[in-house]
Amino acid sequence: MCLNWTKEHRLLRKPDFDHCYEQGKKHYTRNFILFVLCHGSGPGGVRLGLTVSRKKGPAVVRNRIKRVIREFFRLYQNQIQIRADIIFVPKRALDGKKITLGLAEKELIPVIDKLNKIVVSPEQQ
Repeated sequence: MCLNWTKEHRLLRKPDFDHCYEQGKKHYTRNFILFVLCHGSGPGGVRLGLTVSRKKGPAVVRNRIKRVIREFFRLYQNQIQIRADIIFVPKRALDGKKITLGLAEKELIPVIDKLNKIVVSPEQQ
């Protein structure tokens, strides 16, 4: 099992972000908004984009949020059964100094399960 999170797994270009914002579906949790643009099912097809506003705090806090989210997706990439672009945006209520991997797991695992059910179940019928 490979747990790398390489450059191919990241959204890097503005047109990719814009397309995901415009065409993707929003999923809300208590502290996060996810824009998800599905491309079907299949392993290894997730690309992650991170948008953390300067309103979240200084660079140290913004980078901590990004590190925690990247680590969550790196650890749980094998559980994601869809091919999609996912943009992650923290809400204002999130305290960047207190974010942990446990918080990310608690809020994002149900969203991943929901996405897997939405995309995988129509193909099985």
